[in-house]
Amino acid sequence: MPYPLHFAANLSWLFLEFDNLCQRVEAAARAGFKAVEVAWPYDTEATQLKEVLKRNGMEIVLINTPPGNKAKGELGLGALPMQQAEFRTGLESAVKYAKTVGCKQIHLMAGRVPVDLDRTSVTKAMETTFIENLKYAADILSKEEMLGLIEPINSRITDPHYFLNTPRQAEKILQQVDRPNLKLQLDLFHCQIMDGNLTQNISNYFSRIGHVQIAQAPNRNEPDSPGEINYSYIFNLLEKLEYQGYIGCEYSPKGSTVDGLGWLRSYWTNQDARKLPVSDEC
Repeated sequence: MPYPLHFAANLSWLFLEFDNLCQRVEAAARAGFKAVEVAWPYDTEATQLKEVLKRNGMEIVLINTPPGNKAKGELGLGALPMQQAEFRTGLESAVKYAKTVGCKQIHLMAGRVPVDLDRTSVTKAMETTFIENLKYAADILSKEEMLGLIEPINSRITDPHYFLNTPRQAEKILQQVDRPNLKLQLDLFHCQIMDGNLTQNISNYFSRIGHVQIAQAPNRNEPDSPGEINYSYIFNLLEKLEYQGYIGCEYSPKGSTVDGLGWLRSYWTNQDARKLPVSDEC
């Protein structure tokens, strides 16, 4: 029997009908989710989030390190030379928050190539910085039994300045860091935009994958909306590979969040049907 998949609502994208994070947790629980993820939960007191998660029987499975100075266009600090101190401060904040809310995975954001610099001229320095910071982070996270993740973000549609863009680039960095508690966060939307060839990318990098995220390409809507990715096939592939992590639902609903969850309700229904005992009657 295929291994059942587990889904987490990304509350930075879903249930935005509700103003605050705690309300979104409650809405996700009502919709049937058992887990959530959120990019930057830091505006909500960790103890408050912990309480609402507990009250609703939910767990939080992923948060990001702080983005840095958004006013300066920063989106992570991991690969930015001369900002190692700021990265470590942000990591400390993320670990403290994660410990309080019971989150075991942290996305260690690489950050953007500075807009006034050519990517080619700074690639080596940024890669070296990222590797050093990831080694430091892995040691900190291992003490807390946490997993660090790095995520390639496409440079064609979403963010032309982001440093880490492809699974191949991430694999090269993870090899050099060589820490068992650092994994690949594979967002299939970004992967499709940059590489396509999802079957081979998932299969080739499967041992590195710690977390998966989904959205349709190219418009980043519900997985069953019109687009390039056949998610029924992808889900079957992940089941056959016995993927045991969470799948983050990181997409922009075309309408209300709940109305757009038909694809997930169908998956859950099919899973329930698989569990039914087989009758001996003809």
